[in-house]
Amino acid sequence: MHEIGKIEAADKPAFYRELLAQAEGLLHGERDAVANAANLSALIFDAFDDLNWAGFYFLKGPQELVLGPFQGKVACVRIPVGKGVCGVAVAEGKSQLVPDVHAFPGHIACDAASRSELVTPLVRDGVVFGVLDLDSPSPGRFTAEDQAGFEALAALYVSASDA
Repeated sequence: MHEIGKIEAADKPAFYRELLAQAEGLLHGERDAVANAANLSALIFDAFDDLNWAGFYFLKGPQELVLGPFQGKVACVRIPVGKGVCGVAVAEGKSQLVPDVHAFPGHIACDAASRSELVTPLVRDGVVFGVLDLDSPSPGRFTAEDQAGFEALAALYVSASDA
């Protein structure tokens, strides 16, 4: 079993380097996509303050995301592509950094306490097959540095996991 420790970093770039290193160790040698999503969700949820949800949605059919492994409060099970922050991330094929979910057109409130969200698409061979989704009860919780860090984590998840 890989040892996971509390990340003590002076700045966000150092924090994300350490988080990525821990994630690499955690996923090393395991190819199962569900197991990797479950462990990565737990790692993220434990590593970050001020989150109320961290997890995955996977594309099932061409127009619907379905809930995958996560940590946090109960969640919406199905999200149409193009709807809500997760669905827009899939439709546009790019990360969505939303400082205030109440200002996001068509936001789907799975948890009324969520105020900001960061969603990163999972892309294999140029095709989006899911998203890594983070919610916070604080407005403006996520930054461009967080987006870059989570894009790196999403890429690691994709490369470490079988389809």
